[in-house]
Amino acid sequence: MVSFRPLRVLLMAILVLSLPMGSAQAQAPASAPALQSPAAFLGYELGDRFTPQHRVQAYVEHVAATSDQVELEQYGMTNQGWPLYLAYVSTPERLERREAVRRDHLRSIGMEDGAPTGTDEPVLVWLSYGVHGNESVSTEAALQTLYELADPANARTQRWLADALVILDPNLNPDGRERYVQWFKRTVGAQTNIRPEAREHNEPWPGGRSNHYYFDLNRDWAWATQVETQQRLSHYNRWMPHVHVDFHEMGVDAPYFFAPAAEPIHPRISDWQRSFQRTIGDNHRRYFDGDYKLYFTREVFDLIYPGYGDTWPTFNGAIGMTYEQGGSGRAGLGIITSEGDTLTLAERIENHHVAGLSTVEATANNRTEVVQEFRAFFDRTPDGPFRSYVVKPGPDTGALDALAAHLDGQGIQYGFATQERSARGTRHRDRTEQSFQVERGDLIVSTDQPKATLANVLFEPEPTLPDSLTYDITAWALPYAYGLEGFAVRDNLTPDVSTRPDRTPHMPDDGTPYAYLVRWDGFANAQFLSAILQEDLKLRFATEPFRIDGNDFPRGSLILTRTHNAHRGAAFDETIRSVARDHQQDLYATATGFVEEGSDFGSSTVPFLERPTVAIVSGAHASSLQLGAVWHFFDQQLQYPATLIDGDDLGRLPWADYDVLVLPEGSYSDVLSEARMEELMRWIRGGGRVIAMGRAAAYLSGQEGFGLERKPAPETEENMADRLRVYGDREREGATTNVTGAIFRPQVDATHPLGFGMSDRPYFSLKRGNQAFAFLENGWNAGVVRADSYVSGFVGSDALPQLEDTLVFGSESMGRGRVIYMIDDPLFRGFWYNGRLLLSNAVFFGGV
Repeated sequence: MVSFRPLRVLLMAILVLSLPMGSAQAQAPASAPALQSPAAFLGYELGDRFTPQHRVQAYVEHVAATSDQVELEQYGMTNQGWPLYLAYVSTPERLERREAVRRDHLRSIGMEDGAPTGTDEPVLVWLSYGVHGNESVSTEAALQTLYELADPANARTQRWLADALVILDPNLNPDGRERYVQWFKRTVGAQTNIRPEAREHNEPWPGGRSNHYYFDLNRDWAWATQVETQQRLSHYNRWMPHVHVDFHEMGVDAPYFFAPAAEPIHPRISDWQRSFQRTIGDNHRRYFDGDYKLYFTREVFDLIYPGYGDTWPTFNGAIGMTYEQGGSGRAGLGIITSEGDTLTLAERIENHHVAGLSTVEATANNRTEVVQEFRAFFDRTPDGPFRSYVVKPGPDTGALDALAAHLDGQGIQYGFATQERSARGTRHRDRTEQSFQVERGDLIVSTDQPKATLANVLFEPEPTLPDSLTYDITAWALPYAYGLEGFAVRDNLTPDVSTRPDRTPHMPDDGTPYAYLVRWDGFANAQFLSAILQEDLKLRFATEPFRIDGNDFPRGSLILTRTHNAHRGAAFDETIRSVARDHQQDLYATATGFVEEGSDFGSSTVPFLERPTVAIVSGAHASSLQLGAVWHFFDQQLQYPATLIDGDDLGRLPWADYDVLVLPEGSYSDVLSEARMEELMRWIRGGGRVIAMGRAAAYLSGQEGFGLERKPAPETEENMADRLRVYGDREREGATTNVTGAIFRPQVDATHPLGFGMSDRPYFSLKRGNQAFAFLENGWNAGVVRADSYVSGFVGSDALPQLEDTLVFGSESMGRGRVIYMIDDPLFRGFWYNGRLLLSNAVFFGGV
């Protein structure tokens, strides 16, 4: 970590050394450089232009170097190499004891052993700016807010800092913000054009909202799939602030939103958390009413989904809030609103600045109450019916390790069982109450821990929804996301050990066997396969289960024979062993190609696995968020090479060089013109493989030659009373056909290559829409929704029967090639680990 306090000493030394020897000034005590306002330092008033990241960084470093009330810490780095900073702002005396204050605070809520040793109990206010890069006003406001807090001449802020330690993150998403700011700088002329149709108000794809991999970082708090989130949560868990604010922008015609939040509000949020949101909102109203500013509260922005920058901190005991300023990437430096007013960047900055300082004020003025109630949040008995959760490893050994790593990132305590015991609980897969055995190696999460509320929210089989009209998905429990068997238990089960027992992978004795074998039962096997192929090793795979040397191997199991890898010579054995160790794989060796049951290794049912060359269609037609999930999957999770190709360049694609073409969610009517569709189909017939996801699959369903068809809606007779609709009920009426992120357990054909590795584990699919497609007439319906497939989350009363007997994933032949349809997103926001195996199967085995 980097501290900038020593810079003040360095700057003073440079100043002294630069003075002439023997001068009167040289003999006088040197003073540190004066703290400058953003305008003085940058050379322009905030709001006149957007501040690029290198100047943002320079200014926060300047403040830390010139103010004894600010310390700066680098907590991470983005994918594109920008440093991520936290600025700590408080009294000089408190900053000298910053680590002691932090540890005492954690001790007071049970997150560190021992009792607090000091008496200094400031409120901790964490201000997060710029999680969406093109909502760029946030970072501009952060600079002014940092200055006002650090300015020793500001009597108001100095009074607040006597009771507060402010943690300010000036830019959570530098990669996205730079994408927006640099585009705007290249686009705008010498004069700002405030007309909405001007090109400076129409940001091109993919926009600056997302990070490098096109992920929405404000949906990632509970999943931490992105490096920015992972690094931020590590420090958040080290501090556990009392208050957290996430600064945003919304449409240009909206005014300003601040707390209290909208309903529905998750029932695990305490009454005091709700009431103190109003306390802070009341303080904001004083300023906004006094300046005659428009605002709204208690609408739109609810507190249900745990992945946001307001809900996740709230489930961690804080007063978590979203502040939304009208503007976003469309507003630029100024824009005419629909009411004829001109919304300026300066005005947007001022509103966020006022709300930020008002938050610090309201919290500092209620320091005693906030500190006491925060402690009470952690002292209370967790509400809800469940006291512990048990998750079984299953055949996919990597899934439980991935879940454990996820819990580490969230700061949730867990352990493992070594002794068998009987228990009773609600099984996640069907939400039925039943008896079961806790077995050696099962992961146990007890709610007897500081993070009990967050653990309950992330594990309960069915979230309690006060209302189905919510802003995001309505089901997300981690056993579903990881495809593991889980149980929610009313009794408190205590883990036996903190580390997973028996996790030493099987490794054969040294030698030169006939072949090496790896079972295919999860995504970790796919990561191993990816590495093996990139080592230029040749292998086969089993399309039928087999038994050899007393060991059983399922469909998809990998077989690396010596005869196919003679080109590797003596390096063959060590390379395989090394890759297996790196990926924690159980590796088996055999001295024969003759199996006890099943097909011998030379059989046609044990085909050679060709290394697939993969292309992903990118560009403005694609959903940037799903494209990002696919890109991130190949680049960071599977770590397998894939080429991103702009959809407009498909006409120049060397088709013969590619085996797999991935069509992420998007609109393909312009990209796949009639001529290009003919090219695509010709390539498929020649042996190519298309993986079409979501709306890409829906687009192919309307094209000649593709067998996917929509399921017809049931015919209903119109009743005259149906025309007498109540206007005020229009939104709720629409909910009857909605599917707002609900979980289904499809019936999976585990004998089909798309279902390899799924025979002994539940597969869960997250549905986020009511699109229903009939079973393929001349293809393989490998994953389908049946009448008993619904598991958790909100599904409208009219949508549920329409989804019965529909396709989730399947394939059809076209000449020598294949078309693979994935109706639901298998990677949703990068955290749906359960679907990574499905996509891997499609890439590696989908041509069979």
